[in-house]
Amino acid sequence: MSPDRNFYFFIDYKMQRKERIGIIGAGIQGVCTALFLQKKGFDVTLFDRDEPGNAASYGNAGHFSPYASLQLNRTDILSDVPSMLLSSRGPLALKWNYIPKMLPWFARFIFNCSKKKMMHTAKYMHQILDLSLDAYDELFQEIDLDGLVVSNGIIYVWENKGLKSRELEINIRNELGIDQQILKPKEIHDLEPNIKPFYHGGVFYKTAKHAKNPKKILIKLFDIFLQKGGKFLKLNIKDLNFDEKKPVLRSESQRFIFDKLVIACGAFSKKLTDKLHERIPLDTERGYHVHFKNHENLVSRPVVWSDRGFGITPMEQGLRVVGTVEFGGLENSPSKSRIKNLILNAKDMLDGLPEHKDEWLGFRPTLPDFLPVLGPSKNYKNVFYSFGHHHLGWTLGAISGKIISKMISGENTNLDLQPYSSIRFS
Repeated sequence: MSPDRNFYFFIDYKMQRKERIGIIGAGIQGVCTALFLQKKGFDVTLFDRDEPGNAASYGNAGHFSPYASLQLNRTDILSDVPSMLLSSRGPLALKWNYIPKMLPWFARFIFNCSKKKMMHTAKYMHQILDLSLDAYDELFQEIDLDGLVVSNGIIYVWENKGLKSRELEINIRNELGIDQQILKPKEIHDLEPNIKPFYHGGVFYKTAKHAKNPKKILIKLFDIFLQKGGKFLKLNIKDLNFDEKKPVLRSESQRFIFDKLVIACGAFSKKLTDKLHERIPLDTERGYHVHFKNHENLVSRPVVWSDRGFGITPMEQGLRVVGTVEFGGLENSPSKSRIKNLILNAKDMLDGLPEHKDEWLGFRPTLPDFLPVLGPSKNYKNVFYSFGHHHLGWTLGAISGKIISKMISGENTNLDLQPYSSIRFS
């Protein structure tokens, strides 16, 4: 073979060879990232210690919430924290044995509750939230949704006539150009007549959507991934190192080498980023749900009771009641008081609810500035992160996957991605 032919053979080989991408985490972040990477011609393998869709991607509220730019680092939140913690019916709880571990995170959280930091978070949450539904539409074109996504909007209601926090949310969302409709009590009743008239006012986000069965949607996306040649290995990845700068994953008995790696395993991501010598202050909001079987027809869309930090969503499994923010880490047992709180709140909202079913606890990966981490590792440029989406993991699954796929393929996203970089914690 001539030198020239050798050259062209090498070029052709390089063009035909698919880069091998490993993704740790088969929840909504991992599966969406895998699909977008497949679209760009990569060879993708998903890893998870559990079956796809059995963790937070199963038990979430099912909301597609493009309006949710304002997060917990609001300027008014700190004055409310003591009363929230002391109230048995409040939206915030803390496992007292977790306080020592929580203090460094909480110190960073306080730092991020200034007006400047709050607006920074709101701006850059809005940047990706505004693209979130379109990104899902790209993926949903490939599956039969069969009525699993309902475009009926989402309602927030409040009972407290002191509207300082509500006014803050409404004003900032107006500044960001978010479509919202202020509701009077009669308008809330007209939309959802079965809700008890405890409310003083509300907001309707009519562009929002909800999933009737989040896990079923994820499995449909996962099946498409497999049909396109993707691979899934049910393994617990115990270690991460490098071989000639390529990431190497190790389970109990197996070893895998990839060209590039994506860490997208939610609240468990920190165990891996620590191995990369990157101290990212990732913690977890523990969230709960219960179902009231055969009562999903009581409402036609999700309704969130803002004062109490919980909501109801009509789903195939029944009326799903979700909520509370509990800081307690990954190891503490579920709190029966939090479950009881959900049940009592639901019965304060609706009459005639039966015995509840399916008590569930999940973990929302949360950072103290309430922005996700999207992008390459500080120390290893062929390792990418997609985690820290707190209670918006479901909403941001597709857009996060699209962004990561463009980063890996070297394409321009036309977005300012610096605010999501892990370097911000250095």
